[in-house]
Amino acid sequence: MAFNDKYLTCIGDIGTTKPNIWVYKTDDAAATVDTSGYFPVGYGFKVGDVILRVTVTNLGLSNEAASTAGWHLVMTASSTAVDVADTTALTVTNTD
Repeated sequence: MAFNDKYLTCIGDIGTTKPNIWVYKTDDAAATVDTSGYFPVGYGFKVGDVILRVTVTNLGLSNEAASTAGWHLVMTASSTAVDVADTTALTVTNTD
């Protein structure tokens, strides 16, 4: 799939000089999300911002289910590309 801004939100917009926290839901794998240029320019990403990625199956459908999650740090943000670090994976378990 490709980036979909419908599932992106900034939850910690604390200004232009401090890092922001973003949440992004996708059906893309972590390795796809951390590809340089996956996040387009123009959304206000800046170096040091943190993106919480939640990967789901059946995105947008009634049977949507979370599968993995992780943190990505914005490493570079220029007028042509945004590059985020490889994911720091979160442990996702459901034993019930």
